Amino acid sequence: MFSTDPVLRVGEATIYQNQNPVLNQISFEISKGEFVFIIGRTGSGKSSLLKTIYADLPLREGEMTVAGFSIHKIKNRHIPLLRRKLGIIFQDFQLLQDRTITENLTFVMKATGWKDKAKMKTRQAEVLMQVGLGSIEKKMPHQLSGGEQQRVVIARALINEPLLLIADEPTGNLDPEVSYDILKVFQQINKSGTAILMATHSYGLIRKFPARILKCEDGKLRDSKIENFDLGGDY
Repeated sequence: MFSTDPVLRVGEATIYQNQNPVLNQISFEISKGEFVFIIGRTGSGKSSLLKTIYADLPLREGEMTVAGFSIHKIKNRHIPLLRRKLGIIFQDFQLLQDRTITENLTFVMKATGWKDKAKMKTRQAEVLMQVGLGSIEKKMPHQLSGGEQQRVVIARALINEPLLLIADEPTGNLDPEVSYDILKVFQQINKSGTAILMATHSYGLIRKFPARILKCEDGKLRDSKIENFDLGGDY
C-alpha cells in the first residue's frame, strides 16, 4: 500500500557535534519527492544533522523517523537496513581507486544483498544511464573527470532505489559549470520521485535551482517554508 508518511520526520531533536549541542530542539519534515537545500556556516550543524539522519551519529535527545526507521531507538544491526533505503553522497567521492567503475558498483551491490549477476548488470546500466554516463564501466576512477566521478557516486547511491538521497556538499570540489550539470542530474532524480536533502555552501546553485531551504544558524533550524530569511550569500 502506498504510504503518504514523510520520508523524514524530526521532532524536538537536539543534534550534537562531539559533546556539544549544535542544533537545539529542531523539528521539521521532508515529504516523499521533495527537494530541500540545507545551508549554514561551517560548524553550524549541517553535517552533524546529516550524519544523525543516516545514523552515523547517535540521536541523544528528541525523535527522528527516517524511511520508517526510528533513529532515536535504532539498534546497530538495523543501521545497514536503514542505509539501504537511503542514498548517501559525499564531497570527496570515496570511490575505490584500484577498481573499475563496474567493480565499484558491484562492491556496493554485494554489500547490500544483491546476488543475481544478470540483475546486477542490468541495474548498473540503468543507474549509469540515469546520471548521463555512457560506456565507462571498464574505466578506473582516475580516468574520469571530477564531474564524471561525482556522477558515478550518484549512480552508486541510486542502486537500491532510495526513498531519500542525502548529499553533503556534493559539488564542493567541482567548478561552477560542472556543479550546475550535477544539479540538473539531481533534479531529474527528484522528478522521478526520490526526495533529496542537499547541503551546500553555494548561493549561486540555490539561486539557479530554487527549492525549499533549511538554514542552520545560531543553534536553530530556520525553514523557508515557514519564514522568509536572508540567504547571506556564500558561506
